[in-house]
Amino acid sequence: MQYHTMIGGGSPPNTSKTTKLERYNSYIRRVNSTKLLQASSKLLFRVTLLVALLLIFFFTVNYPPLSSGSENHHIHSTNNFLSSAFYGSGAAWEKHVRHSSTPRRPNGFSVLVTGAAGFVGSHCSLALKKRGDGVLGLDNFNSYYDPSLKRARQKLLSKHQIFVVEGDINDAELLNKLFDIVPFSHVLHLAAQAGVRYAMQNPLSYVSSNVAGFVNLLEVAKSADPQPAIVWASSSSVYGLNTQVPFSEIDRTDKPASLYAATKKAGEEIAHTYNHIYGLSLTGLRFFTVYGPWGRPDMAYFFFTKDILQGKGINVYMTQDDKEVARDFTYIDDIVKGCVGALDTAEKSTGSGGKKRATAQIRVYNLGNTAPVTVGKLVGILESLLNVKAKKHVIKMPRNGDVPFTHANVSLAYRDFGYKPTTDLAAGLRKFVKWYVSYYGIEARVKKESESNTTDD
Repeated sequence: MQYHTMIGGGSPPNTSKTTKLERYNSYIRRVNSTKLLQASSKLLFRVTLLVALLLIFFFTVNYPPLSSGSENHHIHSTNNFLSSAFYGSGAAWEKHVRHSSTPRRPNGFSVLVTGAAGFVGSHCSLALKKRGDGVLGLDNFNSYYDPSLKRARQKLLSKHQIFVVEGDINDAELLNKLFDIVPFSHVLHLAAQAGVRYAMQNPLSYVSSNVAGFVNLLEVAKSADPQPAIVWASSSSVYGLNTQVPFSEIDRTDKPASLYAATKKAGEEIAHTYNHIYGLSLTGLRFFTVYGPWGRPDMAYFFFTKDILQGKGINVYMTQDDKEVARDFTYIDDIVKGCVGALDTAEKSTGSGGKKRATAQIRVYNLGNTAPVTVGKLVGILESLLNVKAKKHVIKMPRNGDVPFTHANVSLAYRDFGYKPTTDLAAGLRKFVKWYVSYYGIEARVKKESESNTTDD
């Protein structure tokens, strides 16, 4: 009986092992949950950081920050990493670069045109492409003047299969990449911070573009294989306070009247240095007041046209001794012929791997119209073309770096590559006004006023 009771009834079951197992499992679950939470937090943090970096990258590329000071508002400085990473990568991008740079005529040039979306740059690019040369543009599209005009020029170039790389001449990484992709035979260096008066507002922009940017380009070019021949834009401003008339290349240019002029003069000295040490073939062109269709809005003929049509007053300067200010206005087509002539007669550079092998060509030329015209006569021609009387305010020329007159002697350019200007100011302004009223959509108004004036007569 006792035996059966012990076996059948038994003692209470031992639950200590089960309890321990449940506690252990609960502990494991808490540990795993904590680890999962920590891992999720780390993942969320990394994803958030990645998204933030991508957003910063996107907005930096597409919406460059504007400085709080008005002085730097106009100058767009391209970050080396961003410009090279965003613009300088990808098979499609390189295909555009190669295609645009490939000449279509036998023994044609492969030309890198800096400042290609600018006034002179766009015209020269079209002329070179038209005759069968390969042309690759480079421009930073800064906002010194209305960038939409530069974009319109870029669109025009694109229609003629000219690709414009958006980047800055101070971006050595981007320039090196372009020279790695294309063995440029020539460089037409027109990128620069232009304008005499703006230098009083933002002097550092001139040093950055006209000095540092030029040096950066030369540094890349000297190490290229082959080294390209370089034709670049100097300026008639280098003559400064020179009083010899007409201005000749043999005249002294050591008295610049503006910072712009000083940076262009510095460029001529820098060119001589790189020619002497590295064998780079360099030709400087001193432009004299270039005007014409697709011109620069900061030039007098351009904003005179705008203000006259809008009924605004214009300031016509007189010198301090009551003489009329005069300029050697040079039509864009004549300037283009000069640039192409300089390229055609440029000898090959003589360096290799950054080392000079032989004496290289170094030249400087005036490109002007040889017929100075007073600003008063310029206004008179515009009044006739626009059929509107200008509201003129004759005032003394401020001491802002402008010179009272310019007059080019172009005999050297004529001797070496047949440069001969053929467009007088009246004919050139007629072409400019025709473009202006068409581009800004005001043809009907000008025609209507013209008809009205004809009736009155």
